[in-house]
Amino acid sequence: MRTDPTPAARLTACCLLLLTSAAAADPRPNTVTSPIAAALADPDRPPEQTAADAARHPGALLAFAGVTRGAHVADFMSGGAYFTRLFSRVVGPGGRVYAFLPEEQLRNCAPAETAGTRLIEHDTRYANVTVLTAPVAEFRAPEPLDLVWTSLNFHDLYDSFMGPADVPRVLHALYAALRPGGVLVVVDHAAQAGSGTRDTETLHRIDPAVIVSAAEAAGFRLEARSAVLRNRADAHTLRVFDPAIRWHTDQAVLKFRKPR
Repeated sequence: MRTDPTPAARLTACCLLLLTSAAAADPRPNTVTSPIAAALADPDRPPEQTAADAARHPGALLAFAGVTRGAHVADFMSGGAYFTRLFSRVVGPGGRVYAFLPEEQLRNCAPAETAGTRLIEHDTRYANVTVLTAPVAEFRAPEPLDLVWTSLNFHDLYDSFMGPADVPRVLHALYAALRPGGVLVVVDHAAQAGSGTRDTETLHRIDPAVIVSAAEAAGFRLEARSAVLRNRADAHTLRVFDPAIRWHTDQAVLKFRKPR
């Protein structure tokens, strides 16, 4: 015979459902703060980067990440320094940005892929930025970080030019670099559900479930997802560089937190 749950049991079940829903999606609008708005309007940004803003939605992404004045941030695999420049302006003189370039990427990729970071390395307008290089699994910062950010790079960890990387070691390094309560944000091109890492080398996409599983195995807790870069019209079958989908791919935006 079925017995109805007690009021306490029903309340517990409702709370668990709410917590699960909060981790699954963040439907709330992301408020673009004044420092973020000022960073977007920075006249020192290269024109080709500001032109990309309409497709990349950096304001909403930085608001979702929760980056603030005075924060200490790492832009992991910073590439052209698109987000590095924005972080520099948002955190301000009292903050610090570490732009990280893995040795594997520097060794195996065209210099153009990291030229933006190399330029900013010696640009006095970005004095709060420090460029770091090391093997990808040996990332570390000189001080505890508030945020580790990686955009459109997580899938590369599984590709041959990166080793492939020892992903658990990489995530443990990111976890160790964060202060308790610090945040990891991963943005990447979504692959078909259930495809795992099948398409990382060919289509440059990854199943978001792989990211979640790997991060949680390292000790992170999934806190929220953002739909700002969702594109339900993307069938997940084209290479991300295909002109038919370039800069309009369906992208996972995931926020993880290191427990306090």
